[in-house]
Amino acid sequence: MKKSIIIMISIIVLVAVIVGAFLFIKGGEPKEKKLQTAEEMQNMLNTIYSSGKVELPGLETTTIDVNDEIQVGVFTGLKSNANVEELVVSVPFINAQAYSLAIVKVNEKADIEQMKQEMLDNIDMRRWICVSAEKLYITNYENVIFLVMSSEEWAKPVYEEFKSFVGNEIGKELEKSETGDIDLPPEM
Repeated sequence: MKKSIIIMISIIVLVAVIVGAFLFIKGGEPKEKKLQTAEEMQNMLNTIYSSGKVELPGLETTTIDVNDEIQVGVFTGLKSNANVEELVVSVPFINAQAYSLAIVKVNEKADIEQMKQEMLDNIDMRRWICVSAEKLYITNYENVIFLVMSSEEWAKPVYEEFKSFVGNEIGKELEKSETGDIDLPPEM
């Protein structure tokens, strides 16, 4: 009887050790960040904005209809919406602040590096009436392109939080600075 109790306790301890080791190893693996739906992208932004490392004015985050080629172009600089599957943007409630963020899910056959370059070359950093973005950052995580433009003070922390969110598993990074020189008419 004593021997069977010892064997039973040994088996239970062995099973507990195996289960504990499995859970420890499983818990230590990096969790894959899914950004394939507008909801997942918005959840990521909520995480970034609530991190405490980012202080921004009141923002509105919304999903843009990717069939609206004009809106896709305004928020991304892309000339075509052909490869765009999802688009989530975040902008201030009041447009006196130069801040714009776009998360673009592209189809798997798209040339993501060419699309990022097109965004860098064509996005209007002066699209606001009285202000312009001084810094633009673009990168990607898998088939999702992340673009943020604003002052360095706002854009850089958001960009860094995105990279951290995806475990720094990003593609080529592109950035651009606005010179601030605006051509005024001679009478001004």
